Amino acid sequence: MSSGTLVRSLGTAALAAVVVVSPATAVAAPSPPPGDSVAGLLTELQRLYQQAEAATETYNGTAAELKKRTARAKKLDAALVAARRSLDRGRDAAGQLAREQYQGRSELSAYLRLLLMRDPEAALTQGQVIQRLAAGRVAAVQRLGAAEKRAGELAKESRKVLAEQRTLAARKKKDRDTVRTRLKQVEAKIASLSADQLADVSGLERKNTDQAQSALVASGALSSSRPPTAQGGEAVGYAVRQIGKPYVWGAEGPGSFDCSGLTSQAWASAGRVIPRTSQEQWRQLTRVPMNALRPGDLVVYFPEATHVALYIGNGLVVQAPRPGASVKVSPVASNPVLGAVRPDPAGTPLASYRGPELPAGATDGSDEGYGSSSAPAS
Repeated sequence: MSSGTLVRSLGTAALAAVVVVSPATAVAAPSPPPGDSVAGLLTELQRLYQQAEAATETYNGTAAELKKRTARAKKLDAALVAARRSLDRGRDAAGQLAREQYQGRSELSAYLRLLLMRDPEAALTQGQVIQRLAAGRVAAVQRLGAAEKRAGELAKESRKVLAEQRTLAARKKKDRDTVRTRLKQVEAKIASLSADQLADVSGLERKNTDQAQSALVASGALSSSRPPTAQGGEAVGYAVRQIGKPYVWGAEGPGSFDCSGLTSQAWASAGRVIPRTSQEQWRQLTRVPMNALRPGDLVVYFPEATHVALYIGNGLVVQAPRPGASVKVSPVASNPVLGAVRPDPAGTPLASYRGPELPAGATDGSDEGYGSSSAPAS
C-alpha cells in the first residue's frame, strides 16, 4: 500500500467507482471547505493513505508473530507427547525395578549370594554381571528423572506459548479494526471531493512524481544497468507474473497481495526467506545506495518504512499499491523514497540479463478505491 501515488486518472468515472464501493460513506461524507487548495488536498490524502498503510503493516507484523507462535506451539505439542511417552516407559522400568527388589530378585540379593560362594573365579564373573545390571538400574532411574524434568519444562513452555498466542490473537483483531477505520477515513475523504478536485489532485501528483523521477535520473541513481543475481532474476520474474492481481491488505498470495506480501513472496519463490513486513525488510536486510540498484532489490518508502516495492530495472518497480488497485509497474519515485535494501548481498550477479517482458497495461490503472470490504474477515 502506498501514500504517494494517490488517485491517478481520477476523473468522474473514478469518483463513481469510489461511491459504488461505499455508497453510505459517500452520502455521509462532509463537503470540503471551499478554500482547500489542491496541494492541501493532496497532503491530506497522503496523510490518510500513510496512516492506513502504517496500520496495515502493524497488522502484518502481528499476524507474522502469531504464525510463528502457532508453529512453535505445534512443535511443542509433538515434543510434549514424545516426552510423556518416554516418561511412561521410565515409570514402567522403575516399577519393574521396585517389584524385583521386593521379590528378592534385584542385584542386591544377588550380591549377598555372591558373598557366600566358594569359587572365586565364578564369583568374579558373576560380580561383573551384577555390576552391569546395577549400572543399568541406575541408568533407568536417571532416565526417569531426566524424562520428568523434560516433560515439566515442555509443559511450562507450552503454557507460555499458548498465553502468547491468545495475546497476539487479540492484538491482531485490534490491529484489523484499526486498519478498517483508517480505510473508511480514506474512503470518506475521496468521496467528499468533486470530480474537478480529484482531477486537480491527480494532476499535481503526476507532476510531483515526474519531478522526483527526473531528479533521480539526473543524479545518476537510475543509470545503472547492473544485472541481478540468479535469485534476484527469479524474484523479478515472480513479481511481474503477479501484475494485474488485486491488492488486499494482509494478503501474501497467490490470488492477491499487499505491498510487503508481494515482495516477501517474490523472494520466497526464489528460495530466500525475508521478513514479512516493509519495516522489518528495511531493518533487517542489507541497505544499498540508490545509485547501486540492481533488479530484485527492494525500494522502501516513507520515513517509517510503511511501503515497499521490487525494483525491476530501468527506473521501474513492481508494487501492490493499495486496496482497490492491482499489482502494477510504477516509476521508482512514485512515492517518497526512504532507501533500498538487498536480500542477497553476497550473491554473484549474472554475466548477462534480459528482464521479463511486461504484459500489456502493466503501468495502467489508478490507485483509488479504498474499500473496507478489502479487509480480511478475521
